[in-house]
Amino acid sequence: MRKSKPKKRVILPDPKYNDTQVTKFVNNIMLMGKKNKSYEVFYDAIDIVSEKTKENGLEVWKKALANVTPSVEVRSRRIGGATFQIPSEIRPGRKLSIGMKSLVSFSRKRHEKSMAEKLAAEIMAAYKEEGSAFKRKEDTHRMAEANKAFSHFRF
Repeated sequence: MRKSKPKKRVILPDPKYNDTQVTKFVNNIMLMGKKNKSYEVFYDAIDIVSEKTKENGLEVWKKALANVTPSVEVRSRRIGGATFQIPSEIRPGRKLSIGMKSLVSFSRKRHEKSMAEKLAAEIMAAYKEEGSAFKRKEDTHRMAEANKAFSHFRF
């Protein structure tokens, strides 16, 4: 939009935990508009996590999400015929979005039986600071660290 910023959409909290962050995560899980199915998958995954870790499943999920959320990213910028990878800080909304998307996408690639089991396994791996989603965050941070010399080209 040229003149005005678009209105922020109000995201309603989920029915069970009364948390808007859960709703955002469920929206990332959702395929083809099947929101109830996504809620089932998420709640089952949280139950599996709390069974296996003997802790509060929602707290484990929040810690796992914090563990896979990157704080810096690299962006390509073309300067005089050469393309540089320039590290830059990520704004908070995008940070959370990237963390959620990596957690969901890597849980889809796992080899457990159901999506709830896949998601639970990825959440527990992220909670212990291991697994593919955590590795992606580490790679992003490593790439930003390696290209720190180009940070003066910032946008």
